[in-house]
Amino acid sequence: MSEIKPFTMILQALRAMVRVDEVWLAVLAAAIGVAGGLGVVAINSATSWMHAALFTLPLGQGLSESSSLPPLRTILVPGLGGLVLGLSMWALAKLRPHNLVDPIEANALYGGRMSLQDSIIVAVQTLWSNGVGASVGMEAGYAQFGAGVASRVGQVLRLRRNDLRVLVGCGAAAAIGGAFNAPLCGAFYGIELIIGVYSIATLLFVVIAALAGTLTVQIAGMASPPLIVTLPASVPNSAYALIIIEGMACGLAGIAIMRGVTSIEVLFRRSKIPLWARAALGGLVVGLMGCLTPQAMSSGHSALHAYINVSFPFFVVLGILLAKAVASAFSIGAGFRGGLFFASLFLGALFGKVFAGVVGIIPFITPMPAGLYAVVGMSGLAAAIVGGPMTMTFLALESTQNFAVTMAVLAASIAATLTVRRFFGYSFATWRFHLRGEQIRSAVDVGWLKALTVGRMMRPVSAVVRAKAGIDAFRQDVPLGATQRAVVTDEAGRYAGIAYPAEAAAMPGDGLVESILHLQDRFLLPGQSVKEALAAFEAAQADALAVLDGPETRQVLGLLTEQYALRRYNEELDRRRREMAGE
Repeated sequence: MSEIKPFTMILQALRAMVRVDEVWLAVLAAAIGVAGGLGVVAINSATSWMHAALFTLPLGQGLSESSSLPPLRTILVPGLGGLVLGLSMWALAKLRPHNLVDPIEANALYGGRMSLQDSIIVAVQTLWSNGVGASVGMEAGYAQFGAGVASRVGQVLRLRRNDLRVLVGCGAAAAIGGAFNAPLCGAFYGIELIIGVYSIATLLFVVIAALAGTLTVQIAGMASPPLIVTLPASVPNSAYALIIIEGMACGLAGIAIMRGVTSIEVLFRRSKIPLWARAALGGLVVGLMGCLTPQAMSSGHSALHAYINVSFPFFVVLGILLAKAVASAFSIGAGFRGGLFFASLFLGALFGKVFAGVVGIIPFITPMPAGLYAVVGMSGLAAAIVGGPMTMTFLALESTQNFAVTMAVLAASIAATLTVRRFFGYSFATWRFHLRGEQIRSAVDVGWLKALTVGRMMRPVSAVVRAKAGIDAFRQDVPLGATQRAVVTDEAGRYAGIAYPAEAAAMPGDGLVESILHLQDRFLLPGQSVKEALAAFEAAQADALAVLDGPETRQVLGLLTEQYALRRYNEELDRRRREMAGE
């Protein structure tokens, strides 16, 4: 006890300081940033070692930048690596039969609460997938680890819901900022994708964490170098029409890639291939693509740096683009762990080069350097798949260190994002949630909507009568002014409908209560959210509905009025707005 008490006192003191003074929350964000940066360093080091050992590469050379690879290793390593991953995921599903929550889902549904153990599992799975050559991005491992550490620290300190969500955004921002050596990109990744809303009250802490994560990676000597690419000194106004067209084309290409991943997942499920064998088959496809071009393997980050300024024949670029797209779709669709952020950057650069080749044969168009179309395509396709146009704009600015192309990149990223929203409606992350049945389109906090259930809001029923009772008896038992409505049940105690004392009082003569029943088939269930309840009130055109235990048993649990549901909804909504405003 003597050892636990001082630690408990320290936690209590830290909790009090963070909750009372924003300066301490800023200090905590910086510490989370350092942890996120260290996670990037550890994952990068392990991945580089695996590439060197498994593919006989010189240490420090990226897998996707290789000019050639040993064919046998190129096929066997992803295949066997996929088999190992598949078996481990099959065993994990038996031991931990629940979905591993990622930062977007945690902030959208659970108030920033996520498991550090699950986050480490995802990071290790991502590391392994990339290490054996699967065409997946490393951002899933980076962001998951940083956000998982942040969430764990926040839960230990018992931070408020909004502070915990901000801290999760800080962890992811630090990781992405460190991975790309781009703190502004990392900060807006945390804001746009992990927190979901811009707020002056939260931006400060996310930027601090992103700076701390980036500096940590720089001090460790593993910072990503800037892109060396030929860009114009300025972008003429006449070029913006083509740039916006390229952005729209990137949006359509992003939709095609996301649909392709989903189609392959469906194909694997319908094929009845065991879960543990799917990644092995996907790895063999990746290996075959890698034999055609090593640029199809791994995340493509090193290939992006090595080849973005290299001119290739049109059909060679088109072939690499198709091979990379197939490898990425089969990697994710077959079950390799990872994301499409890193891969979409290289795919976008290739797409931009293909676009430049097409534009080059069109007469009466002023030619622009192919590097401009490559950078615009890189950001546009990534914005289409990942979301976050500002994130991609700052990534282009920080990675090229060229301000002249920033407006062009922003225009293309917005065009790509709008195209995806118009014709698809989801980013890659939220599309996968949609396929699982979760109706979320961003990391905006909607978890409180699910927590505010009918069961929590309902009130006891003040008057219950039998359907076979007489109207005269109803008038006596429930006189005018006693209540606005009475719940009616049958002889077995099952819900039969709602009767109104005012209607009974206005009826001449006698009869049975069952003759004045309303809303017989309209009711609420205790697990429904306030949003579903309000939709039910509107559909029934009723100001109150009974709450039943189930549609079969129809036992009455309580009553909920539309007025009270609206009041509770507005109270919670106002509370969330005040939290986001820092009040």
